[in-house]
Amino acid sequence: MMARCSSLAKSQMITWLRAYQVSWLSGDLIAGITLAAYAVPVALAYATLARMPPQVGIYGYMLGGLGYALLGSSRHLAVGPTSAISLMIAAAVGAMAAGSPERYVAIASLTAFAVTVLCLIAWALRLSVLAKLISDSILVGFKAGAGITIAVTQLPALFGVPGGGANVIERLVATGSQLPGLSMPSLATGLAALALLAAGGHFLPGRPVALGVVVLSIMAARLLGLAEMGVAVTGEIPAGLPEFGPPSLRLIEVEDIFPLAAGVLLLAYIESVSAARGFAEKHGYTLNPRQEFLGIGAANFLVGLGHGYPVAGGLSQSAVAEKAGSRTPLTLLCASATLALAMLFLTGPLANLPKATLAAVVLTAVAGLIDIPALRRLWRISGVDFAAAVVALIGVLLLGILQGILLAAFTSVLIMLVRASRPHVAFLGRIPGTTHYSDAARHPENEPIPGVIAFRPEGSLLYVNVENVLEKVLAQLAAAPEKSIWLVVGDLSAAPHLDLAAATMLRKLYATLKAQGIRFALIGARGRVRDLLRRDGLASLIGGIDRAATLDAVIAPQKDGFAGACGMPNISSQEAGTGSKPPAG
Repeated sequence: MMARCSSLAKSQMITWLRAYQVSWLSGDLIAGITLAAYAVPVALAYATLARMPPQVGIYGYMLGGLGYALLGSSRHLAVGPTSAISLMIAAAVGAMAAGSPERYVAIASLTAFAVTVLCLIAWALRLSVLAKLISDSILVGFKAGAGITIAVTQLPALFGVPGGGANVIERLVATGSQLPGLSMPSLATGLAALALLAAGGHFLPGRPVALGVVVLSIMAARLLGLAEMGVAVTGEIPAGLPEFGPPSLRLIEVEDIFPLAAGVLLLAYIESVSAARGFAEKHGYTLNPRQEFLGIGAANFLVGLGHGYPVAGGLSQSAVAEKAGSRTPLTLLCASATLALAMLFLTGPLANLPKATLAAVVLTAVAGLIDIPALRRLWRISGVDFAAAVVALIGVLLLGILQGILLAAFTSVLIMLVRASRPHVAFLGRIPGTTHYSDAARHPENEPIPGVIAFRPEGSLLYVNVENVLEKVLAQLAAAPEKSIWLVVGDLSAAPHLDLAAATMLRKLYATLKAQGIRFALIGARGRVRDLLRRDGLASLIGGIDRAATLDAVIAPQKDGFAGACGMPNISSQEAGTGSKPPAG
């Protein structure tokens, strides 16, 4: 598998290097430097959020970008620490580390390796469906919950108080009880940084405003002596590049490491593919979702070697690079080189960076996670989707990020199963003056078909829903006057897939109708559906299934034969077919 990954790395780089144009170089260089400028303050802030040494956040951008550039399929995705994953690490690893800072860092970097292992497994099993495991509506709620949770964790640093608590409510209570002892210099520093970040975001969109605010904060801290006033600062950051090596712990030595890594991968993959797909559509190239497992895996492998914590692709940093002129993954290589130079020569001034400023950077960054317009849209369009988003939001607030992402995934699957188990079954009537048919419930003006029940299940027929469909058809039959129905037609044009349970249900319906002297026909079946029904033998029982016929063609030849009620002629394979318009294939 590793040899295969190595060849894929070469092919990915060769693909974009062969198409590289010299005119793109300046844009990629500028975008790389801009991305690095954006990454420094954000990386420091997210590392603090993850309770890791500040420099580890910068290592995450530096090594994560390098790894993704080797194997990722997106030309614009920027990889680094994210707010949600940082908080997930802080919440989960703290309980595993048993109070040991060294063990904490070791477990965090081990998690990055575990994510790499899971990425390789997911790539081998072609599990790119994970990108759809959480629906867009539930993701809106999850992100909002994550944004609120992260914001609450930054309030103590903003107010200059110790904080505390295990969840959002406890943290709010703890912070509120400590407000009488807040540090006014810390609060003033944080509010000033927030104001500058907000103004810069409004008047200088796409520029590394956060870096400018960090520089101003460092200057203010040195000139005004903020540390002497009680404002907490970052402290000395070690200069130089990370020491590379395997983690000091083995995967089997840490209980629950793989559940944590699975939650991280789920969130990382969904975030990364969602952002990457948007840029691919915008710039007219194809994203390979399966390849993204290798890109994310390579990023986390290098980060783990550098003793960092898991990283992922993110929309905000990718948008910064794209707006600055990024065209290819060379941007990530330029950003990594710039960050390496910064770690070698520019770490000294960062010692005076106020933590209140980092809190302001985090608060500004996570504000975009709380998408009020999207929540309003869900409320307006679908009450079920809005309720699901609220469940995800509350789940994150009460249970935490890791449990919240698992709850979001469970809720998505549950809603999908509930919807799949109750497909709409349309009972068709003739559109007046035509030979076409549509849902009589939606169009009351449709004319009923004398002696015929024509139904169209609007969705795949699977084991979770076939009994529901059968009950609806039999209920319609029971509601008709006795001996009034001579034909039941199933229109399968809106059912792209059938499983064995569906074939069994159709056989059961055929047997029930035959016992009552009622003819059964199927129309509109697509290629694979026809193949399944022919292999099962149902097609021969009902006289064949022909994709080219219409509902009108099935009904018309038998109207004259209904006078005998029970002695109805067979429907030939040329007469049993699809609805009013033959489908392709």
